[in-house]
Amino acid sequence: MKPMRVWAIARKEFIHVLRDPRSLGMAVAIPMLLLLLFGYALTLDVDRVPTVVWDQSQTPASRAMIARFEGSAYFTLVDYATNYSDLERAIDSSRALAALVVPTDFARSMESGHEAPVQLIVDGSDSNTASIAIGYAENVVQDYSQSVMLAQLARKGGRTVQAPLEIRPRVWFNADMESRNYIIPGLIAVIMMVIAALLTSLTVAREWERGTMEQLISTPVKGPELIVGKLLPYFIIGMFDVLLAVLMGEFLFQVPLRGNVALLFAMAAIFLVGALSMGMVISIVTKSQLLASQLAMVATFLPSFLLSGFMYAIGNMPRPIQLLTHLIPARYFVNLLKGIYLKGVGLEVLAGEAGLLAVFGIVMLGLSVVKFKKRLV
Repeated sequence: MKPMRVWAIARKEFIHVLRDPRSLGMAVAIPMLLLLLFGYALTLDVDRVPTVVWDQSQTPASRAMIARFEGSAYFTLVDYATNYSDLERAIDSSRALAALVVPTDFARSMESGHEAPVQLIVDGSDSNTASIAIGYAENVVQDYSQSVMLAQLARKGGRTVQAPLEIRPRVWFNADMESRNYIIPGLIAVIMMVIAALLTSLTVAREWERGTMEQLISTPVKGPELIVGKLLPYFIIGMFDVLLAVLMGEFLFQVPLRGNVALLFAMAAIFLVGALSMGMVISIVTKSQLLASQLAMVATFLPSFLLSGFMYAIGNMPRPIQLLTHLIPARYFVNLLKGIYLKGVGLEVLAGEAGLLAVFGIVMLGLSVVKFKKRLV
């Protein structure tokens, strides 16, 4: 392989990218727009659940309990109902996602020392928000119940008994449990996989459609030199995209980067080689830009988004699907980015994922060279 030939092909590809606004936009603008769009729109945090209240008791005790809900960071009281029809209309119209119903005998039950049930109606059409809202409500009610119990003991002159067990949780790596801290690193992996494969999926197919492939075949340039030369510009652009994504994550989304920056870029480089080579294989096989771009999207976006562990826990998937995720390269890059970003760990922990990404890159690069040789014969 002669460097001058590789550079000549790379220079030709660079010129094409710079002269083609669509290629330049796909290479630089689209990754930034996707990160902005998904970064702000995609969140698993549930705050300020809109809630409607029907207080049938209308007593100081019921108002005190409702005030606990209103004063929490979890619920926002949007309206007060006077019957079930009001509750139903509020939830049907999505004006409220939860409804709190305080029964008539609420205060009387509490004063007599009996259990005072409180009904929480939640909109189950959004099961994630519903389950989280139920957990929030249980915490609010438990805190209020404990304060009432202590107040009753104090009035009766009883001795306060300390609970025999107490959980003191400590969250590592994401103390505030903000979803963007693990969504953004995973999002970078998914976007880079899709964009890298899309960029190179058009390169060889474009040569075939424009009739310039025959000219390249007739030159002394060998297959490996042509492949590497065509990959090199997009590799540089891809690394620039990684830099932009890291800067946006740090300064725009305030996602902490606790690990080694050099290690992050080294792993990104290995991942890009595999993703770019995968797009090259698609381009060589299809010979059509339209078909190549469609196939690249199907082969990268859906598997990376659904099966990489970026959004959905792999451990919760059916066993056959869990086995299938081992074939998704984005799975390993997502683990690498989360380990470097949030945990600050190094290769001593991430060597397995790094090795598998390297194997992916070598296999895809080798396959692109082999496939292109077959096209030259």
